[in-house]
Amino acid sequence: MTDDDTKKVRAGRRTVEVKRPGKVLFPGGGGAKEYTKGDLVDYYRSVAAFMLPHLRGRPLMLERYPDGLDGPRFMQKNTPDHYPDWITRFEVPKEDGTVCHTVCDDTATLVFLTDQACLTVHRWLSRTNRIDRPDRLVFDLDPAEDSFAQVRYAAELLGELLDELRLPSAPMTTGSRGLHIVVPLDGHHDFDEVREFARDVAGVLESAHPDRFTTAARKKDRGDRLYLDVQRNAYAQTAVVPYTVRARPGAPVATPLTWAELDDPELDARRWSIADAAEQARTDPWAGLMSRGRALGPARRRLNALRD
Repeated sequence: MTDDDTKKVRAGRRTVEVKRPGKVLFPGGGGAKEYTKGDLVDYYRSVAAFMLPHLRGRPLMLERYPDGLDGPRFMQKNTPDHYPDWITRFEVPKEDGTVCHTVCDDTATLVFLTDQACLTVHRWLSRTNRIDRPDRLVFDLDPAEDSFAQVRYAAELLGELLDELRLPSAPMTTGSRGLHIVVPLDGHHDFDEVREFARDVAGVLESAHPDRFTTAARKKDRGDRLYLDVQRNAYAQTAVVPYTVRARPGAPVATPLTWAELDDPELDARRWSIADAAEQARTDPWAGLMSRGRALGPARRRLNALRD
């Protein structure tokens, strides 16, 4: 198959045309495997059943590479007019008008976005039916250098603290350098409340380990400390979706984990790629967890008691 061909792909009730499936999006070399657009379509179809529950009803930001990883990148919020009318859209007000976000509610949309050379899907932490009330809280553990030992240590301490606050949580490799720790919420708090709570939780770890962790937003203020990033917990901010591919050599995947998997000595932020992430998905590491959203009131009282 040449990269000039068109391939018809069955996706649920629809058939989607994938243009130039042989086009290389992830060049090989340096130990990394080469992957084409067709490979990416096959991967996203294979994980759609696991990925869609994290996508449905959420505005998206799309990270696109029309000429592959070595070409220019652009971040797309507005849905182009030429997108099929069966793709869900959602208008979000902004200062000088609105943004018409794409929403991925089905496998056909996921395949279509892949045909548009969308490598990575970023989602809002709230849904369209309650756009100002997030039902996810995310801590992004961002190491000063590419050191997963630093990330693992931070994740273990944060997990213990969240347990103490009686909040369910789960880790996810980012496919880049760190981990996301995700907390399901009941959707009754606004973004300001959620971000302030996340900042205060991070502050407890920073105060206990000031030589290891920081909440400083500016890189020059962090030194060699791990950054406890809570900035994604804000209106119109996004986080990478579970099972999305990252725009890095070898096509690594943001992959949900169980807490026990953090003990795996082979684990790092790029442990899974499109070659094997589908197998990890079938074990459903987060089974039942994301439906256990909690209110923050009781956790806030426990947190305040810890800080006093």
